[in-house]
Amino acid sequence: MDRTVVLITGCSSGIGLHLALRLASDPSQSFKVYATLRDLASQGPLLEAAQARGCPPGSLETLQLDVRDADSIAAAQARVTEGRVDVLVCNAGRGLVGPLEAHKEGSVDAVLDVNLTGTVRMLQAFLPDMKRRRSGRILVTGSIGGLMALPFNAVYCASKFALEGLCESLAILLQPFGVHVSVIECGPVHTPFPEKAEGGLGGVLDRADAETRDLFYRYLRHCERVIREAGQDPEEVVEVFLQALRAPRPALRYFTTERFLPLVQLRFSDPSGSSYVAAAHQSAFHDKAAEGSDGAGAEAEAGKLGASELRAPLAPQ
Repeated sequence: MDRTVVLITGCSSGIGLHLALRLASDPSQSFKVYATLRDLASQGPLLEAAQARGCPPGSLETLQLDVRDADSIAAAQARVTEGRVDVLVCNAGRGLVGPLEAHKEGSVDAVLDVNLTGTVRMLQAFLPDMKRRRSGRILVTGSIGGLMALPFNAVYCASKFALEGLCESLAILLQPFGVHVSVIECGPVHTPFPEKAEGGLGGVLDRADAETRDLFYRYLRHCERVIREAGQDPEEVVEVFLQALRAPRPALRYFTTERFLPLVQLRFSDPSGSSYVAAAHQSAFHDKAAEGSDGAGAEAEAGKLGASELRAPLAPQ
């Protein structure tokens, strides 16, 4: 029986690396994994881990692929010897954390280019063949930051919100083609992702006013606590990818944790947005919710959520 051909972007570390290893070492030996990296010089940890886990020969191959470069994508696609990709995992991503006015020149474009436009390039390359074959699965690494906005993550959230719209639109269209799109909604995960934030953590902070800088440092302390209390192991997250990959009728969204669902529901239960804004502010900065009639209602809504439910979501994958 032919093996399922899986191509994964962003495999130098984190979720991409762990997913590639999990599939390549699967006892069924039913997967051929193409683990792609922007720079093959960083493939050492992946190959060492593959050897340590006893991945069978031929189960894992690394390819150079930069989602920012259409020629790089085409070259990697040409090296898939099976001539098809059954499962495409769009996992490559970048973070951008800090006050909006503190982001370095080019950082905003870089994050949008990788997180959003890079995903579009991958889909433009691999989707047509899936449609022709009327078979295929696309898994996209999503984030809580694509379901609800997080402070000091404005551009990152913009990119992830856009991915939600992209994937939902395609899911509606692709039903007759037998191609399924699933977004794996990740909460905080113990990976090097935060350390790889574009432009460095916070950017050029002296561009921001003193009050904003103080709020940013308070937010960082909040994030450290959230990751310590609620951060998931990558292996736990990978199992959710496998659930989506193996489901007979895959859903559009899979959640790696349910801890942030109360805030997601709060965001949609009050169409004005006031309740979510107040609850998120209280959660991130531990301040009293906004005053006034609207703020009072929002504070009441926030009060319906438990402390752990308020804290857990507000740090992106």
